[in-house]
Amino acid sequence: MIKTLFTFLLFTCVTAAFSQGLYKAPFGIQTYSFRNSFPKGVAQTLDTIKSFGITELEAGAPEGMTPEAFKKMCSDRGLSIPSTGCGYDQLTKDPQSIVKAAKALGSTYVMTAWIPHERGKFNLENAKKAVADFNAGGKILKENGLTFCYHTHGFEFQPYEDGTLLDYIIKNTNPEYVSFEMDILWTYFGGGDPVGLLKKYGNRFKLLHVKDLKKGTPKDLTGGTSQDNDVVLGTGEIDVAGIIREANKIGIKHFFIEDESRSVTKQVPQSIAYLKSLK
Repeated sequence: MIKTLFTFLLFTCVTAAFSQGLYKAPFGIQTYSFRNSFPKGVAQTLDTIKSFGITELEAGAPEGMTPEAFKKMCSDRGLSIPSTGCGYDQLTKDPQSIVKAAKALGSTYVMTAWIPHERGKFNLENAKKAVADFNAGGKILKENGLTFCYHTHGFEFQPYEDGTLLDYIIKNTNPEYVSFEMDILWTYFGGGDPVGLLKKYGNRFKLLHVKDLKKGTPKDLTGGTSQDNDVVLGTGEIDVAGIIREANKIGIKHFFIEDESRSVTKQVPQSIAYLKSLK
């Protein structure tokens, strides 16, 4: 009887392990996905987001609304804002305004998604300036209880020495002040290996933008492609499951779906269903 009980318990544990979903985090969205909806009605857009089962936002206050008012509207719907964004110029010229807005939103992370450069010609001088600016701005944010993250955008994969300019940026920024948000589409689009980078740099990556790229899309180092090349997770070229698996290993807690297509209200629920299906 003891042997039978042991066999049953072992089977139960193994079954539970294999049935547990791969995606373990709260469902989040980068609100740029709904950039066309917010001007038509903030409350209605937030209601739609909530109806999808999303509980976390990466967001700034919509135009014409204070961060305090936007946070209240979100809180009333059970939506938190763990991450917000800022412009590169704002980081270098007025970091205290970033601190004020982030704290009003209740955010812990602040990301910027673009380094100024001549499009398609990102170079070492651009990278060196970004390193200096990120270290300086990130220090101020750190001193105010915030974590600065640079969001990869694909153009950083210009070759440099035995790696790329993204490697240069990661290696030369201070881990105390500068972390990273991997946009898996732009990383892949620029020729990067999302899983390999997560393995290589571990917890330098704190956040993830989860999105997929239409099969057969031409790729380059511009950091730009048609927004309709954003497709439902699991239907494109990117190994989303493999990336989620590696992100779990390094402890990433916040995953934000970003869908820039014109079919966002149709595609986001399908993407969430895909994430739920992963084992």
